[in-house]
Amino acid sequence: MTSLHFPWHRRPAASAPEATPLSPAAGRTPWAVALACAAWMGGACNLALWARLSELGLLQGARGLLLGLGIAGIITALIVTLVSLLAWRWTFKPVLMLLLVTAAAGMHFMRVYGIVIDPSMVVNVLQTDTREATDLLSLRLVLTLALAGVLPAVLLWRTPVRYGRPGRRALGNLGLFVASLLVAAGLLLACFQPLASLMRNHKDVRYLINPLNTVWAVADVAAKPLRRAEGPLQPIGQDAVLGTPYAHQAQPPLVVLVLGETGRAGNFGLNGYGRDTTPELAKEQVVSLRNVWSCGTSTAASVPCMFSHLGREAYLDRQHDSEGLMDVLQRAGLAVLWLDNQSGCKGVCDRVPNVNTSSLADAPLCPGGQCQDMIMLKGLDERIAALPAERRARGVVVVMHQMGSHGPAYSKRSPPEFKRFLPECTSASLQECSRESLVNAYDNSIAYTDHFLASTIRWLKSKGAQPTALLYLADHGESLGENNLYLHGLPYAVAPDVQKHVPWITWLSPAYQQRAGLRTACLQQQADQRRSHDDWFHSVLGLLDVQTGVYRRANDVFAACSAG
Repeated sequence: MTSLHFPWHRRPAASAPEATPLSPAAGRTPWAVALACAAWMGGACNLALWARLSELGLLQGARGLLLGLGIAGIITALIVTLVSLLAWRWTFKPVLMLLLVTAAAGMHFMRVYGIVIDPSMVVNVLQTDTREATDLLSLRLVLTLALAGVLPAVLLWRTPVRYGRPGRRALGNLGLFVASLLVAAGLLLACFQPLASLMRNHKDVRYLINPLNTVWAVADVAAKPLRRAEGPLQPIGQDAVLGTPYAHQAQPPLVVLVLGETGRAGNFGLNGYGRDTTPELAKEQVVSLRNVWSCGTSTAASVPCMFSHLGREAYLDRQHDSEGLMDVLQRAGLAVLWLDNQSGCKGVCDRVPNVNTSSLADAPLCPGGQCQDMIMLKGLDERIAALPAERRARGVVVVMHQMGSHGPAYSKRSPPEFKRFLPECTSASLQECSRESLVNAYDNSIAYTDHFLASTIRWLKSKGAQPTALLYLADHGESLGENNLYLHGLPYAVAPDVQKHVPWITWLSPAYQQRAGLRTACLQQQADQRRSHDDWFHSVLGLLDVQTGVYRRANDVFAACSAG
């Protein structure tokens, strides 16, 4: 009799052979996968570190080779130590993939621009807008990310991993943590003498250890709110009042503060540079202070610091955040306006009237959606007229935050008619440009800043007998390939002078000199006296005769030249 087979009576399929721990179906162990990924990051993704050590002559001969292998081993072991704590089914691969891409990105930027990665650099990245990020895009970046980061991440994702049961996995993770930490400690002891000397004499090397530098920097930035008291900003200058001249003034003062971007003092013709990059300012009665030093090496670090009353050292050690210069000026009763042609004021203008001009629709002044600095002068009279009338009657302070010489796209910072120095570097990969073309592009941006500042002075002159003044001070400098360093943002202790030496230019109308009792010739005699961002807050208060207990006369660059 023929048997009948119904769908629910299917014959059982032959069972597949059970996977054994050594069979491919079982997958790799987490420690093997972590070690492979860590070795890739600790070795191949640290090209900037190996280049620096080679430059220092530390990789020569057998001892140099052993030192290099020891350092690579320490980095690898520390990465495994970090990952071992997260070697769980839902976290292991995502964390490793993130580290791989981060390491590839860090390798690119450290190699191409000579930067290092520390907390201030992470802050810069977090505050970079889309336009600035676009300037950094290049084929080299894409290829590096693809080959050094994305490809290993894809291979990792496709690799089966044998996690085992949670209890056994916990014991395995603990064992991996202890073992990798012991390996790192052992290698550190073996290399201690040359490593200690290296880290003591060349502090920048510690910021090249990829990707641990980024992990540490992100953790440091994330922990800052925990180290500083939370809560509202601490008010300052609550006693601020306007001085005697305001009581009987014929016309209110009009002062423009120009916050420069990426200005190298040495590339300004006014400061003795071999090229005449400031021909228009040279025709005005300006005073250029030639020995001024920044609070930081990035916009995020310098701007809040220079608008603070604390000074660099106290600002870095502060336990809570405070109001700044703009708050004091507004509290004193002046009309205040902040124009920003950059990626923001870093919090210092949040409580005063402010306008962002960086992406306005203006075909001549905003080619490609990025506005050039002259956009801030367009319609400025109307913007001032919109401020409260009772405040304007006392005085007006306008801050202009430049795009200036922001890199790496220096060629975008000047229109065609200001490209006096050619050929000009147009690549975001600055190492691909000749030194001459790179400096040409930067100097053209300074020439455009010269035009912008001179145009602002001419606008102030058009106010007739009204007392007017302009103060220009850059937030930080820039590296243009010296010692294979580019851009800015190095830790202050190891940053070269070109990233910290900044220009400070002052112009005072005859009416303002008379009002303030200031002698321009006296200021010129102090052009080489050492000054810093610490003096900005107090000098502006002194120039405007805003009286408050937070003002320090010793930090007022104008005090010694004032008849008062």
